[in-house]
Amino acid sequence: MNELLPSDAVKPQPTGARDRPPLVLASASPRRLALLQQVGIEPDALLPADIDETPRKSESPRDLARRLAREKLEAASAAARRREELREAYLISADTVVAVGRRVLPKAELLDEAADCLRLLSGRTHRVYTAVCILSPKDRLRERMVETRVRFKRLANREIEGYLSSGEWRGKAGGYAIQGLAAAFAVKLVGSHSAVVGLPLYETMSLLEGEGFPVRHAWGAAS
Repeated sequence: MNELLPSDAVKPQPTGARDRPPLVLASASPRRLALLQQVGIEPDALLPADIDETPRKSESPRDLARRLAREKLEAASAAARRREELREAYLISADTVVAVGRRVLPKAELLDEAADCLRLLSGRTHRVYTAVCILSPKDRLRERMVETRVRFKRLANREIEGYLSSGEWRGKAGGYAIQGLAAAFAVKLVGSHSAVVGLPLYETMSLLEGEGFPVRHAWGAAS
């Protein structure tokens, strides 16, 4: 399945953003949107794709993240190029995979899934793979893979139960959100915090700037 979801309306932009090229985020994730906004980038449209995220046989977590990010980008690109106001847009896509060894943890939707993830992560180090892809108006594709190691404290049953009751785990890779309550579980993080949240900001900004997008265009207006 590779369909565009309905949240693809172009949003009005602040005056300071109108004289730069349009930018599309191929995601409906409020976390990825907030991260871009944090560094002064407001997408002109959100074009998330509903794709099959099932890992292929023998597919590594790293390869899975890369493939899904590319598939999201391809779907968003096809939709954007059909719309006159987005034909010259830059596109960003990303995918995050949480893994213990080669075992890919689900994006938990059920309580039991989240509980299993937390018990597996308790007291050990896991890896978070986030792939980000950029497509320029000239159809030049650039991508980066960011690997982050996260170690969780040993979780008591009451901590797991308390976190599950929060509902914060729902829809999150590995059954937790590092930017929320689960920050209290992280003993050590080696790599990119923003990548664990869902979008590696340093790499995303570098890729965009390398393709000529004015990443600091709105910084003066934010002061």
